[in-house]
Amino acid sequence: MKPNTSLLNIINKTYQPDTFLEMKFGRYDLALKTDTDGRAIMIFLGKKDANGKIRGDRYARRLKFGRNNELIKDHWEHKGPATP
Repeated sequence: MKPNTSLLNIINKTYQPDTFLEMKFGRYDLALKTDTDGRAIMIFLGKKDANGKIRGDRYARRLKFGRNNELIKDHWEHKGPATP
């Protein structure tokens, strides 16, 4: 599943810094890891298995900042399966 607008609204929020959060997104399970500023930098999207691991897709966020700390690039990349 590719991140769509409603998913981007959830993952673009600011959360507690340096945490791993789990939530539901429609029929999918969603887990996200945040950086030191509380921005989601990695998400796992799919279905939880019996062990509690998400089987689905993994996405990583690329953030690039300029000299004055202005955001230049904000891009999500599909990194493959979340759990092989």
